[in-house]
Amino acid sequence: MKKRAITLTINGEEYSLNVPVHHTLLQVIRDQLNLTDVKYGCGRGECGACTVLLDLGKNKRKPILACITLAVMLDGKSITTAAGLSKDGDLHPVQKAFVDESAIQCGFCTPGMVLKAVSILEKNPTPTEEEIRNGLEGNICRCTGYAKIVKAVQVAGKKTAAGKR
Repeated sequence: MKKRAITLTINGEEYSLNVPVHHTLLQVIRDQLNLTDVKYGCGRGECGACTVLLDLGKNKRKPILACITLAVMLDGKSITTAAGLSKDGDLHPVQKAFVDESAIQCGFCTPGMVLKAVSILEKNPTPTEEEIRNGLEGNICRCTGYAKIVKAVQVAGKKTAAGKR
């Protein structure tokens, strides 16, 4: 099995890894680093449970699907998982809004949904309901009707726009 040495920064911590070239980012995060907040859902990039944020530099991040992204393609990159959003023990406004608005049921989709919501609000802190629903496309929740998730994103957006953390 061919392996390659890579360096990934995940949630601010740098990891030097020797990974099989065919392993996905999801496999590396969960199996090698034991970071289980990134979920395995479908394994085909259809459910969004494995969503993480890829740092593009200049305070820009892009949601990517860890189950269909080869880890070796991200050598030298920085990734944020849902666990990396909190600061000094305080939840990120999106995480807090998901709790406060009861936007969590079983919780399986929550990490990916939260990260997708963060990416929406980083582009536009006051999105419309339609913009939120469009932005969440590709992230499937099998428990809710999405109404509370949309409300949580709206609440978080208002707090973010007001400069509250």
